[in-house]
Amino acid sequence: MTAAVPSSLRAWRTRLMHGVPALPVLVFLAVTYFVPLALLLSRSVVSPSGQWTLEHFIRLFETSAYVSSLLLTLKMSLSTAALSVAIGYPLAFVIARAGKSLALSLVMGVLAAYWAGVLVRTFAWLVVLGRNGPINSGLAWLGITERPLEFLYHYGGVMMGMVNAWTPLAVLVMVATMQTIDQRLIRAASTLGAGGGQAFWRIFFPLSMPGLVSAFLLVFMGCLGTFVVPALLGSGRDVMVAQVMIVQVEQLLNWGFAGAIGVLILLATLLVLAVFAKVFGMDALLGRAAAGRSVNHSGFARVLGRNLLGLLGSMSDAVASLADTARSRLRRQQGRHSPVLLAAAVIVLAFLLTPTLFLVPMSIGSGAFIEWPPKGFSLRWYELVLGSGAWVRAGVHSIYVAVLAAAFSVALTLPAAIALTRRKIVGQKLIMAAMVAPMIIPHILLAVALFLVFAPLGLVGTDLGLVTGHTLVCVPYTFVTLMAILSGYDQRLDQAACTLGARSWQRLWHVTLPLIRTGLLAAFLIAFITSFEELTIALFVTGGLSATLPKQLWSEMILAASPALAAVSTLMLVFVLTIVAVVHMLKRRSPIAAGR
Repeated sequence: MTAAVPSSLRAWRTRLMHGVPALPVLVFLAVTYFVPLALLLSRSVVSPSGQWTLEHFIRLFETSAYVSSLLLTLKMSLSTAALSVAIGYPLAFVIARAGKSLALSLVMGVLAAYWAGVLVRTFAWLVVLGRNGPINSGLAWLGITERPLEFLYHYGGVMMGMVNAWTPLAVLVMVATMQTIDQRLIRAASTLGAGGGQAFWRIFFPLSMPGLVSAFLLVFMGCLGTFVVPALLGSGRDVMVAQVMIVQVEQLLNWGFAGAIGVLILLATLLVLAVFAKVFGMDALLGRAAAGRSVNHSGFARVLGRNLLGLLGSMSDAVASLADTARSRLRRQQGRHSPVLLAAAVIVLAFLLTPTLFLVPMSIGSGAFIEWPPKGFSLRWYELVLGSGAWVRAGVHSIYVAVLAAAFSVALTLPAAIALTRRKIVGQKLIMAAMVAPMIIPHILLAVALFLVFAPLGLVGTDLGLVTGHTLVCVPYTFVTLMAILSGYDQRLDQAACTLGARSWQRLWHVTLPLIRTGLLAAFLIAFITSFEELTIALFVTGGLSATLPKQLWSEMILAASPALAAVSTLMLVFVLTIVAVVHMLKRRSPIAAGR
């Protein structure tokens, strides 16, 4: 007994020492994330004199305008999450069961829409839905309407932009879960006499529920802090809580009231997280479900019931038989789909990509205003943008900040990722949760919290403050990417180097890093794109000085939409999609990926 206690203590101390490589990034997160967020939220219950108070919450719920903003935010977030999952599910299903070439093409289309950025895609909808945009012009040309319809500045236009902005994320999360489902289960059901619809609703759909609900969860949490889409496509009546929060900080400097709004956003986020963890477990948050694992029967399955799932299966089989049993039935073989399902996937992908593609012809028109079809051909808007000192400085500044933020985020997360994938560490789950926490909390909270801490330190309006904020946003993306790369790394190579006398730093420098270099570059480029497109942090931390390209574009969009902005958006889109293509090629050429 006496010998067992020191042995267990030594083992615990060893596991504790194994976590030292994660210490730098944990300290960084504590200083830039947890402490600022705690300070912001504490302002909601502490008066300027230092007394405990609930006046900010009382004012929040007593004012009808604020209550309306809260209800609108919840309504829009829930609706966007539900619609994004509903229209994204067929596309995710086709990707998960398609052959490699078709799946690759569809995934690249979804990634193109995802990385195009919310700001660029929202501006695209501003163009498409405008009075002189393609939709109104097409309706007039067909003789359906005599006057332009008002698609903008009301709830419907905002919802269209929101669903378009968040559906790519929902698709990517659902695909991650669907690809883990054992297709032999579907084939086994068919041998027992189940039709395609029965096999889908009784087997595939329940097994895909963790991904479906995690997609709903991530979209819902992201929508809680959004402000770009309602600000550009909505009216003064459609004000979400993030917009109220911005006004309270930028115009009124009311930190206590902004903190109260932040508390409500955080509570809503934690509530849905708690429900999700209770039903599915947090391992499914990123769409990872254990093989063969379905929804907890105390949760979803008990709510719907087997009879309802069976009814849905029978209805699907009936429709398939009436249309054409041989062709329309959901295919059980890998890579085969019904024409109807494939058409639905193509329509969803077109919905995600088409609005952005209209920016290109709009940017090369010779007219002074945005109209469809564009008049003539001219590159004068590109010449105007590339010859403008403000736009060029903003673009160069964005690249500079993105390079630094990506480099710092990779440098911080690489040691932690290596330690977490190779050794058992004390508090390993807590460390991993801390690393992805900035990706879960709405960025509006991060931006306001950083502004609260940076302002007294004189970091607002400095490159140091901006790079620090962008690094915080990039850390989860580089961490997840590096964890995925290192999970496939063959550690026997390091063991072989060790037997040849190589020290730990020699194994890292001469074996590990050369083998994961393409993964490192992919993580860097993903972080670069994340920083390059980041708007929320820049709105607060730059303080009106040294604007980034997204902030410059945002400021111009608020004033008016012009072909020059279409040219800027097109340049950003081409730049980002080029990097996405490079990332994809790097991942395919990775020695680790090739060996899987």
